[in-house]
Amino acid sequence: MLPPAPLPAIPADATALLRDALGTLVCGPTSGDDGPIPRDAALAVFRRHLARIQSHVRDTFEQGGLSGLQAARLLASLTDGLIQELHIYASAVHGVVPDASGATPAALGRLTVAATGGYGRGVLAPFSDIDLLFLTAAQPTPIALRVVEFTLYFLWDLGLKVGHATRSVADCLTEANGDATVRTSMLDARHVAGDASLFGDFATRFRQACTEAGAAGYIAAKQAERDTRHRRYGDSPYVVEPNIKEGRGGLRDLQTLYWMARYVFGTRTMAELADPHGPAGGIITETEARLARRSWDFLWSLRFHLHYVAGRAEERLTFDLQPVVGARMGYTRHGRQDGVERFMRHYFLTAREVTRLSHVLEPALERAALGPPAKASETDAALAKAGFVLADGQLMPATAQLFHDEPIRMLRLLQVARDRNLKLHPLAMRALIRNERRAVLLRDNPEAAALFLDLLCGRDAEHNRADGARWLTILNETGLLGRLLPDWARIVGQMQFDTYHVFTVDEHTIEAVRILNTLERGDLAEIAPVASGLVDHLQSRRALYVAMLLHDIAKGRGGDHSELGAELALDVGPALGLSAEETEMVSWLVLHHLLLNQTAFKRDIDDPKTILDLAEVIQSPERLRLLLVLTVADMRAVSSKVWNGWKATLLRELYARVAEVLAGGLSTTERDVRVARAREAVAMLLAEWPKEDIDHFLALGYPGYWLSFDPETHVRHARMIRDAEARHAPLTVETQPLPARAVTEVTVYAADHAGLFSRIAGALAVAGASIVDARIHTLTNGMALDTFWIQDAAGGAFDAPHRLARLYVLIEQALSGRIRLASEIRKVSRALLGRRMRAIHVPPRVVIDNHASNTYTVLEVNGRDRPGLLHDVTAAISDQGLQIASAHVTTYGVRAVDVFYVKDVFGLKVENERKLAQLREALLAALASPDEAAPTPVPTPAKRRRAVGAS
Repeated sequence: MLPPAPLPAIPADATALLRDALGTLVCGPTSGDDGPIPRDAALAVFRRHLARIQSHVRDTFEQGGLSGLQAARLLASLTDGLIQELHIYASAVHGVVPDASGATPAALGRLTVAATGGYGRGVLAPFSDIDLLFLTAAQPTPIALRVVEFTLYFLWDLGLKVGHATRSVADCLTEANGDATVRTSMLDARHVAGDASLFGDFATRFRQACTEAGAAGYIAAKQAERDTRHRRYGDSPYVVEPNIKEGRGGLRDLQTLYWMARYVFGTRTMAELADPHGPAGGIITETEARLARRSWDFLWSLRFHLHYVAGRAEERLTFDLQPVVGARMGYTRHGRQDGVERFMRHYFLTAREVTRLSHVLEPALERAALGPPAKASETDAALAKAGFVLADGQLMPATAQLFHDEPIRMLRLLQVARDRNLKLHPLAMRALIRNERRAVLLRDNPEAAALFLDLLCGRDAEHNRADGARWLTILNETGLLGRLLPDWARIVGQMQFDTYHVFTVDEHTIEAVRILNTLERGDLAEIAPVASGLVDHLQSRRALYVAMLLHDIAKGRGGDHSELGAELALDVGPALGLSAEETEMVSWLVLHHLLLNQTAFKRDIDDPKTILDLAEVIQSPERLRLLLVLTVADMRAVSSKVWNGWKATLLRELYARVAEVLAGGLSTTERDVRVARAREAVAMLLAEWPKEDIDHFLALGYPGYWLSFDPETHVRHARMIRDAEARHAPLTVETQPLPARAVTEVTVYAADHAGLFSRIAGALAVAGASIVDARIHTLTNGMALDTFWIQDAAGGAFDAPHRLARLYVLIEQALSGRIRLASEIRKVSRALLGRRMRAIHVPPRVVIDNHASNTYTVLEVNGRDRPGLLHDVTAAISDQGLQIASAHVTTYGVRAVDVFYVKDVFGLKVENERKLAQLREALLAALASPDEAAPTPVPTPAKRRRAVGAS
């Protein structure tokens, strides 16, 4: 990116042009008397002037003539001129005209217009509020109040957002003394118009009051305010849709540092803080000051682009805005990395720099305000020998040079803090950050490797529990982790442009380790009981933690990150001191860390071949245990919305079935035994029925049906079918909320015909239900028993009574043809698919697999999720003359991955290449949004006749 051009000179005649346009204020020719021009005429003049200065700033900025910070200063300066002329005009309207010094007649009293907030600092974003303080010497006079009211209404009529307060000097001091936010606003106060000497008096008294109050309370208040803000907008700077102003590492954090420094030292720039001869005595280095200025300028440039693109005061960098803003800032595709990902990585690295600067500068400000830390008078011998001391009850290095001279002590400091349950002193964090480059010397150091591995998966002495995520967070924030593991540095701040992952790759990995820590503490026993029960019985615990650290280490390199990561693990394992056996286990886990996830949600786990193929890959019970724990932690670390009771159930069932195979069960011949046992269990539960009724129900199901449900569900089906046959009901719909699984089970019993599944799926979409899984069974009597598991939009059970009633009506209308599904689905899509989601590109993809099952062709369909997608895809499958045996529906953010087990009308796999090509084309057409101009395959004559008949 080119450096910004020098700041253009503010047009010397900008204010003069406005004044000339207004005419002579006191004896205006348009007024017809000795008064100012009428308000409406003045308003038109001011509007033209405001449009002129806003356009000037925008055009100059967008043409590369200004950086963001320069544009903010120029806009504030030009706004000053507008406020100054408005103050003169407002005063004249009320019969008082200030003289050249700003002094006004006694009727107006001493009145000053001051800028506060960001505007007071001399910077202004395009659509930000203009914060004004109307300052008086004493209680304002009636004319002064009318001037203030006139000014505010005039600014509002100009379309400006104005924050305002009218206070006397004494009121200002009283308010500031009791409210740190007000004090901060006044700290930035700057004279704009009116009585300049009054503002000078206020500034002197305010500064004196701040000195008398001391800096300690103010710093504590700003830190508490910042912590509250971080909790609201996200404690991590690596949220993939960040708030660039209020989020951690954003503009507000830099402003907080500025306020603290200004309060303590009276400085206005980072350069003053780095000056050894300045008021701060050089508390930061020139390099740190340069990084702060660079971060400040980048964030302001980003903010200006964001405001202009959004057309409003938008501070959240959402998915739909990221590509546009990134392109405007000059980020293009380099190699395998998209421009938007390069842009967002720059943002996240900048946010990390701001966070690091906070760790460096705040301790120095606290020391300047509070004096040196209170070191313990008697430090025990072990701490002293290690080179550490306790200060304010927190751990820190004994000397400033310790980490520079002996980098290994940086890792020892963290180990001691963990073992003794001590907090790190802010000065210790500052020392770690300033010496992070020295950690390069620790590569290939066995002692450093042992210390790092101990921090990752060791347990503290007091509670005997691991807290590796805490130390990884510190190592990552300080930059030490990237110096120790060069491959880690490549994923710091790296995002994936999708709505599935809510963190960058490095932050997701640390969160996954945190979930492992939580599992070991037993805090997830109710949510993930199987994984919680297994985690304490693992023989390869160190391998599990290292595998979790490395499972996404190769993302962003192109190719399969699992395969690339497995290769990297073979080098990293020995470097960290793992044995050959542990290293092989780490590599295997990284290679297969998505295996259980993909199988549980994309394959039919009732198909014996699915289980046998999985068992062949896993081979050992220990690997299965490790893989399940790793999968649970990885999924829960993606986002709070990814994990739910339904997915937990599928993983538990998959684990149990593979464990059974590895223990010597489930041979292909045993399938018949399991079917027989299921039928026997149902017969026992229906013992009160007549024998002929029991035999009739047992004869209805094919083997796949008996293996798909538990005996209680079979009994429920039996009663439903018996009741439907007794009533000769053409359609029966039964719903059962399952809160433990966070789903509602919908069972439809109806005459089977082509397109039945598609119509039911369409009705569910119109009802607002999200289908998470489905089973399709055709019984021997020609009836279909289709089961859907659905959730609401929030990922919970679809269980509101009125919604369930509407769902039944919609299914009945869809099957009878009394509802136009396509048009209804399109209405729902338009309401639910916002611009933010449409910004994520999901290329359609169809994978046809004839090896995953012995009896079915497996279709994997990938595309953008939308209401009715399942309806469109299954309709395409039915139109190709195929029968759907089961459907497995999964969403990853806006990406839908639907898998179907199908066979042709003869009950065989689809293996004809021409037929497969037609099927692929039809599915790709179905994946296109109804609003997209996707080419539609020309239907065959048979399809045309069917379409005409349906209409």
